[in-house]
Amino acid sequence: MNLLQAGRGELAWSLADSVADAWEGNEDAGFTQKLDKLRGVTRTYNNYIQIVANAGSGIKTIDDLKGKRISVGAARSGTELNARAIFKAAGLNYDDFSKVEYLSFGESVELMKNRQIDATLQSAGLGVASIRDLATSIDIEIIPIASEIVENVGSPAYLPAVIPANTYEGQTTEIPTAAIPNFLVTHEDVPEELVYEMTKVFYDNLESLQSTHNVIKTVDIKNALEGMPVPVHPGGRKVLQRGWCS
Repeated sequence: MNLLQAGRGELAWSLADSVADAWEGNEDAGFTQKLDKLRGVTRTYNNYIQIVANAGSGIKTIDDLKGKRISVGAARSGTELNARAIFKAAGLNYDDFSKVEYLSFGESVELMKNRQIDATLQSAGLGVASIRDLATSIDIEIIPIASEIVENVGSPAYLPAVIPANTYEGQTTEIPTAAIPNFLVTHEDVPEELVYEMTKVFYDNLESLQSTHNVIKTVDIKNALEGMPVPVHPGGRKVLQRGWCS
């Protein structure tokens, strides 16, 4: 978001709450001023907040995380901002844990395998490779996030959702959680025709993209403007208002 504001890029993929924080200039989220040049392109797929614990840790609920060691993603990353929001809504903060690591998905999984942390929170599409890898190495417990906690976040970006049964090895039941939409974002100085072409190419090739990863199968042009946290770029709007591409 900061790079777009500075004109050092044309397109970014970001979570809805991060985009909203950037637009509002939320300093706690890493934005010292309102990023007023941001413009929306389209909504895409949802990230799912996935809290995964070592099955031998005794962690079954969010409250059970108290006194445990956890990784919450890189500092001020989309994942870490999601972690802050969910734990606050559940009545927890980082001081409630015995250790907090700010690590990437892969690094978190390695520490889990080596029993150096007890749990990891990862905000990603369903079936993310890091958790699939972890589930084949150790027995895991996916921690439910009740809809009441999702509502307590107090943001329209957070939606009640479920992780379907058998998404990961050993996970035989569906697990309630929170989902956050991802948006493609640009900035106001990118030419209208370029954004139009980028948006059109995305939707013209959606079927091909959907064949490469399951999360893309949830993308629907009919929902492309739903929940957009910033003004829509006129180039994207030309495609999205039609609801179809050719």
